Amino acid sequence: MNSWDQVKFSFSPRARGCYLVTDEVIRALPQIRSYKVGMVNLFLEHTSAGLSLNENWDPSVRSDMTTALNNVVPDDNGHVFDHVDEGADDMSGHAKSSIIGVSLSIPITNGRLALGTWQGIWLLEFRNYRHTRYCLATINGLKEAEEKDL
Repeated sequence: MNSWDQVKFSFSPRARGCYLVTDEVIRALPQIRSYKVGMVNLFLEHTSAGLSLNENWDPSVRSDMTTALNNVVPDDNGHVFDHVDEGADDMSGHAKSSIIGVSLSIPITNGRLALGTWQGIWLLEFRNYRHTRYCLATINGLKEAEEKDL
């Protein structure tokens, strides 16, 4: 029988940039340790930020990604985009969020996130102003005790 857990947590407030948040996710979800095998889905409840799996070692990859995304969808003061109600980074933030996405599914193996050697969970903030972003994590799988009961 599969077990389910669901947890809502927040990330530390951040301004525009790409941030390695793997440790924040692990701290927010200690129940992962009780799963032998499973999946965790991380869903970011926002439309101007994103989640990604990417480089977990070299911080220059994160700053380069910020530069790349700003070149793909530059900020605009109403010259191109109509939706600039909250400033020049408003519509560009929404576009980047759609390009990157707001959810990740990560396998759980023996109580740990099954990330690759150089993979980490990134929060990508597309707005200049420091925002607190909320994440809904849904965990499903077989727990250690359930395996022993089989």
